[in-house]
Formats: sequence, C-alpha cells, structure tokens
Amino acid sequence: MSELPKTPAPSLTEEEKSTYEWQIWTEDFGEEGQRRLKNSTVLISRCGGLGSVVAYELAAAGVGRLIIAHGGNVKHSDLNRQLLMTHDWLGKPRIETIERRLKDLNPRIEIVPIAANLDDELAEKWVPQSDVCVGAAPLFKERFAMNDACVRHGKPHVNCAMFDTEATITTFPASGVPCLRCLTPELPKYWKREFPVFGATSGTVACIGAMEAIKLLAGFGQPLHSQILHFNLRTMVFEKLAISPDENCKVCGSK
Repeated sequence: MSELPKTPAPSLTEEEKSTYEWQIWTEDFGEEGQRRLKNSTVLISRCGGLGSVVAYELAAAGVGRLIIAHGGNVKHSDLNRQLLMTHDWLGKPRIETIERRLKDLNPRIEIVPIAANLDDELAEKWVPQSDVCVGAAPLFKERFAMNDACVRHGKPHVNCAMFDTEATITTFPASGVPCLRCLTPELPKYWKREFPVFGATSGTVACIGAMEAIKLLAGFGQPLHSQILHFNLRTMVFEKLAISPDENCKVCGSK
C-alpha cells in the first residue's frame, strides 16, 4: 500500500519558488510541502463542473502530474459550470480544451489526458500510478470503478458530489476502510445522469476536494478521513458526520 506524504522532489526552481511563494509561507506546509506536490500524481475522474475546478486548483498549486479521464465533446449546457470549457470549443473534445487550459495556467505540470470516462479497466490501469484519486463523476458506475481500485491498491480517495445547492465530500483513507461501498453498496436506482446544479455549488465542493488532496500529498492539516462534510448553500448550513465501516462490505469488508 502507498504511504503518504509523498517523498519530496529534490528541489524547486527559482521560478517555482516565486510562483508558489504565498502558499509556501504556510507554516506547516513550507518548501518541503511544495516539493511533495511537485513529485505527486493525482487521478481525477471527470473534469466537468466539479472536476474542472479540482484540476484547476491542483494545477495552480503545483501538483506535478494530473491524470484526467473525461469523454465527450463540449456542449452549451456545460458552460454554466464546467470552467475549463469555452464557447470556441463547442462540439470539440472536452479533454483537449481541459489539457490546453491547464497548460495555459501552469506549463510546468504534466497532463495525462484520457478521452474516456473511467471504467473498471481504466481504473485498474491508472489508480496504481496515482498518489491520490479524486472522484468527481456524476455516475455511480464510475465512482465505484475508482473506489474499488483504490481499495485494491491502497490509494486514498477523495469523493465529491453535489445536487442542486447541496454537496458532500469525504476522504477514504489508503487503508481502504471504510470505502464508498460502505455507504452505497449497489448502483442506486433513483440516480440519473442529469440533475439541477449551480456552478458555484460544484465549484465550492471542488475547492474543498482540491484542498483535501493537497493536505494528503503534503502531509499537513486534518483530512476528512472517515467523515462526510455535507453543506447546503441555500441555507449555509455545514455539518460533519462520521462514517462507520460496514463489516459486510463486499469491497473492503474483508480487509
């Protein structure tokens, strides 16, 4: 199983020190934390309204390598929340504009673009190559593919979701217990592909998700291990709830 935080990269260039100066001032992060980000890889499943902001924040923070899985072409209905999509790219592959815009922001990072949504086969290939995995997919089939591979390979898993003005986020530890299947064992029949959402809602939970990944990679702060943060931006109520492992979970119950 992987152990975090990641071994720091040997050094930062003078340009990198200048670029990340303000976050390096964070006392328990510092230059060593920045070198850990530089030497890290994050897998992001879907880079839409939620994942695009996760990817943007991680690129801005200096994570060295982003593996991004997102299929399909840009549509008008993407543009209210998928902040890496642009009007001039309508009808063209989403993954191309994702890579282009992230490189515009930070040309130092490596982008591994996957022009498909995560499935079991892709998860089995890319999860082992990642230090942290962030789930931002709207469909549980994709979420389960990431979760199950993270449990098998001992990778921490940040799971973000939203609906309307509400959102949830949790971080499943590298131990694999508990896992997403403890909360949702099977594909929920009630869930559907399209649902109401504001870009500000997906962006809010995405920023929290990016910060969870940064804390895990750099080894500071207190991640949401085995807790769910739920919030409603309509009422501005935030609450945290503990997650109990399910000893009968078919994915992590035998660990």
